[in-house]
Amino acid sequence: MKMTPELKKAQENMNPGVITAEGFLGTDKRNLSSILDEDAQMMRRLEVNPDEAARMLRHFMEEGQKGLGEPVTVDGRWIVRTDEARGHLVCPWEDGIFRKINVTVERKDTGDKLYFTDLSIHLLETHGFLEGKGSTFRLNLEILAHLLML
Repeated sequence: MKMTPELKKAQENMNPGVITAEGFLGTDKRNLSSILDEDAQMMRRLEVNPDEAARMLRHFMEEGQKGLGEPVTVDGRWIVRTDEARGHLVCPWEDGIFRKINVTVERKDTGDKLYFTDLSIHLLETHGFLEGKGSTFRLNLEILAHLLML
């Protein structure tokens, strides 16, 4: 994939201090098109469908919110906790505004954990973006695939 003007602008928005203090790229030095290409290849290899994964993450977030900050058991297999902060975050592609909701999902039988945000769901579903390596909220595909058993 080529670094289009749209991708260049999105990558600029991902830098620390633009939308979030830490940014979206972590320690990753690759350009955005390389990140997207490599993550798409890994999703295919692990047979993770971004739309299905996003639907499941949204389900966890919605169910977790029912706990009002306390952990809840979802579908008998996962422990989910959501924390909501005041304010909103803009998507780096500038195509949406999202609430500051942090979600932790733990698979009860293995203890595998995944952290994500409301914005993470949008980034995965709409842009195929998992965040850069080393980013606090990067969606680790191997954990995601194992956690969700997709």
